[in-house]
Amino acid sequence: MKTRTQWWKWATLVAGLAFLLQAPARIAAQNGAQNEDQQDQAQPAQDQQSQPDQDDQDPSDRVGRLNYSQGSISFQPAGEDDWVDAVPNRPLVTGDNLWADENSRAEVHLGSTAIRLGPKTGITFLEISDQTAQIRLAQGSLIVRVRHVDDNDTYEIDTPNVAFNVQQPGEYRLDVSADGNRTDITVWHGRGEVTGGGFSYTVVGDQTATFTGTDHLDYDLEQVPQADDFDNWAFERDGQEDHSDSSNYVSREMTGYEDLDEYGTWSYQAGYGPCWRPTALAAGWAPYRFGHWVWVSPWGWTWVEDEPWGFAPFHYGRWAFVSGGWYWVPGPAVVRPVYAPALVAWVGGTPGFHFSVGVGVGWFPLAPGEVFVPGYRVSRTYMNRVNITNTTVNVTRVTNVYNTVIVNRSSTISNISYANQRVSGGVTVVSRDTFINARPVARNVVMVPQREIASAPVSHLAQAEPIRASVIGAGRPVSVRPPANVISRTVVARRAPAPMPRSFNQQMSQSGGHMTPQSLVRPEPAGRPAPVNQGARQPQSQGGFRSFGQPSTPSNQPKPQPRVVWEEQGTPEPENGNAQPENRNVPGNRNAQPGGSRPSPSGERPQPYVRPTPPVQQRNQQQQQEQEQKFRNWEQHRPASPPAPKPQTSRPAQHEEKPSSKPKGR
Repeated sequence: MKTRTQWWKWATLVAGLAFLLQAPARIAAQNGAQNEDQQDQAQPAQDQQSQPDQDDQDPSDRVGRLNYSQGSISFQPAGEDDWVDAVPNRPLVTGDNLWADENSRAEVHLGSTAIRLGPKTGITFLEISDQTAQIRLAQGSLIVRVRHVDDNDTYEIDTPNVAFNVQQPGEYRLDVSADGNRTDITVWHGRGEVTGGGFSYTVVGDQTATFTGTDHLDYDLEQVPQADDFDNWAFERDGQEDHSDSSNYVSREMTGYEDLDEYGTWSYQAGYGPCWRPTALAAGWAPYRFGHWVWVSPWGWTWVEDEPWGFAPFHYGRWAFVSGGWYWVPGPAVVRPVYAPALVAWVGGTPGFHFSVGVGVGWFPLAPGEVFVPGYRVSRTYMNRVNITNTTVNVTRVTNVYNTVIVNRSSTISNISYANQRVSGGVTVVSRDTFINARPVARNVVMVPQREIASAPVSHLAQAEPIRASVIGAGRPVSVRPPANVISRTVVARRAPAPMPRSFNQQMSQSGGHMTPQSLVRPEPAGRPAPVNQGARQPQSQGGFRSFGQPSTPSNQPKPQPRVVWEEQGTPEPENGNAQPENRNVPGNRNAQPGGSRPSPSGERPQPYVRPTPPVQQRNQQQQQEQEQKFRNWEQHRPASPPAPKPQTSRPAQHEEKPSSKPKGR
């Protein structure tokens, strides 16, 4: 006992000495932090007011990508009425819509998550953000492979009668009937929660749950059915990704990594490390030349590459010219990179400067270690992340460029020597007309003497105002679109969707006809409703969302929007006491609600009222017994080897339906 007491005394003495030794270091660190805070506070008040450094104003770190299409796939940009051919590699963002017609299918990637559309399937991306992927499935079949789920991640698929939330990595399929009255949910691996009709349900691996009805749901639990062609195709695609060699060099959360293996090779280049080089390039190829420019809010000018592999190398990493060839140099493989619309610098576009051949827009790819300066509103934190996750660069260098360009509002970047600006053929110049009309760049390159390019001023902004064609992009107008009943169909949502973007004409009207930022200042974003059922967060004003397409309305008027039904507990009634419950079964009743609509918190866009569905309630004893009996029946009939195949690296060739056109992408 005495020995133990002496040991504790010695331990206490040692701990005390360690604390005293560390105290000066802690005090110095605190003083240093206080000095940094004082320096930040000493920044002019005017600059702080005009350049608020708020992370919640930053754009999303990730976007979706259409990387494969077979048959007839139609696309509708967020906020617009037009339906056009879906163009591979165009970034997909909140508010965008896709329709896979009969005998067609498509694949979308959102980081490591694969989303596959079957025939006659229509979806809306209600939200794509750093931690949320919310999809409206109005009709058809959707297979989702989720590889990774963090604690704060949300994967929600909303159908006409239930909302489905993915809780674990796995493989999931949802089928919505043509009349929207039935949703089948199949889980091969993983676990998900279904909410609808006032109750919640759990669906786990090797189960298929069927939900019929709307306000009152009929629920059944069944075995996983035999795989069909759509299942086998999805599993085959998953198997290819499972053995991706490129995942050894980049993060699987880098959207577009899945196509690098097929179209290029990896090698080690001195000074850069592992680099990827594309094969079978066209004559005169250079980064950011074989494709076109589109305008995607809030990033602005965004590059869309023609090659089927052309996503990751143009929105992440840097390009280096080594031994007479172009190599793509990715950033650190251990982090999820931040998406950028195009990692380029602009030449010759500053006011008062013209090339000898006339007015044009020029650019070149940034080399490893060179700082990317966004042409859209960002915080200091975002600028650090978009650079250090995409290349090896000193944070001090990023800060210096940030202070020069953003804090001091300099449109040009001087005293920096850019490697690729001096590469013969590395700079691409086109006419302003080609640039803003989303025309093919490679066919319309303007030849400018190299000495003139080398001396041209470099800017972080493309001095070109977009037009409506810039938003629609290169897709051709199509008549293939969702049926009218699918366009107007209501879905049940557990989480409040993000506010939908306005049309281009509405944005132009609000901005006074100038969309290109001149000082990286943009209006405060509209207030966003808080998610429901998320801890202790309180529900805010509820906003609706615009579905696939509405009848044409004047460009300066808000468009009618279909209703969203929320699944939540204890949500208060709308503030307007005159608002009456809407009838979901009455066609064309989307906006026929007494009391009209109220503006969003910012006053930018009126949105219709929505009503919550009955709150999730506890099951009575009889209902609990019925649930238990259904589970026991499923368990008793569960085969030792489930009939549905699980993802594999290879499988026998399957007879598939004939596509109506050749595959696009891969």
